Amino acid sequence: MKNSAINATDIPVRVKPSVYPEPFASRMTGREKCPLGDFFGLNNFGVNLTRLTPGAISALRHAHTKQDEFVYILQGCPTLHTNDGATRLEPGMCAGFPAGAGNAANLSNDTDSDVLYLEIGDRMAGDSANYPDDDLQAVQVAGEWLFTHKDGTPYE
Repeated sequence: MKNSAINATDIPVRVKPSVYPEPFASRMTGREKCPLGDFFGLNNFGVNLTRLTPGAISALRHAHTKQDEFVYILQGCPTLHTNDGATRLEPGMCAGFPAGAGNAANLSNDTDSDVLYLEIGDRMAGDSANYPDDDLQAVQVAGEWLFTHKDGTPYE
């Protein structure tokens, strides 16, 4: 049984930096996720403590069909990119993305300092994700993400 309390920075960084196929996985350089929820065995929602080094992005800009997402900025000033444009965030600011709303989003660190934030999302089965800026789509099958080109051709 794991401890019920621990310093979040003591939880190891996720070993595999990205589930995206190439050429997208390498674009996640500079992003580190500590899977806080997984550490405690949480099954209904995920919580990550995520660090973006200067020049890094949180993910490809995307929108989920069934999973809600929420971010809370702890340190640094990332830029939030959505269908409505770009918004500079500061510590204490947060943003939420309801499932099925279609508002594709990601964060970028366009500063010279690290960004640290919490990302929280539910783990609703049967989710899919749309990536409007990239030739990528994803569907969740049995808890795993399967990625294809937008025409349905699988990535090799």
